Amino acid sequence: MQTPQIMQLRDFGSCDYAALAQAMQEFTAARTAETIDELWLVEHPPVYTLGVGAKAEHLLDVRDIAIVQSNRGGQVTYHGPGQLVVYVLFDLRRLHLGVRKFVIALEQIIIRLLSEYEIHAEGRRDAPGVYVDGRKIASLGLRVSNSCTYHGLSLNIDMDLNPFKYINPCGYPGLIVTQMAAESPQVVNFGVVKQRLVEILAQDLGYTASPATAAIAELRHG
Repeated sequence: MQTPQIMQLRDFGSCDYAALAQAMQEFTAARTAETIDELWLVEHPPVYTLGVGAKAEHLLDVRDIAIVQSNRGGQVTYHGPGQLVVYVLFDLRRLHLGVRKFVIALEQIIIRLLSEYEIHAEGRRDAPGVYVDGRKIASLGLRVSNSCTYHGLSLNIDMDLNPFKYINPCGYPGLIVTQMAAESPQVVNFGVVKQRLVEILAQDLGYTASPATAAIAELRHG
C-alpha cells in the first residue's frame, strides 16, 4: 500500500479574496519539487470574482458588492459568509492525475460529502461543478502552473443566496443556485461540514492532513 502524502492545512477563517489569491499565486510560483502540498480553507467577505472566461454581460446588477478579477478558470461567481471555499495547492504529478480527472475527483468528493447529508448530487460534463436536480450547490475553478494547481472549489453551506440573482452564475443565464441548508433534512453545521470535507478529500486523494507549520497570520482577517 502506498504511504499517504502529507497535506498541510491552513484555516484562514474570514479573509479578503484578493489578498489570498495573491498569496496562492506567490506560493505556487515559489514551489519546488520538495514543497509540501497545501489545502487552504476560508470564508470570504461578499465579493464577485471574474474568472478568465468572464464576460461583462454576466454581471446583471452587482449593487455595492466588490468585484475582483481572478486568473482562475471559469466565469463569474459569488463568494460570501456561509460558503466554504477550499483552495487546493497540489502537485498533480504526485497524484498521477491530469487536470480533467482531478476536477472529477473534486466533484466526487463533494458528492460523497453531500450524500452523508441525504442530498443526491451529481456533476455535469458540460459545466464543472456539483448540482442537485439542476441547481448548483458547488463551483470549481482552477489555475494550473507547471502541473501545480491553485484556486479550487466553493460549497454553499448556509448563506445568503440573493447576490447570485444579480449575475449569471458561471456564465449561465437563469441558473438556480442552492445550498446544503435548503437541501438537507439534517442540521447543517458549517464547522462540521468543513472538517468532514477535509477528511473525505484526504481519504480519496491519499493524503494525511496536518496543520501548516508556518502561519500566514497577516492574511487571516485581511
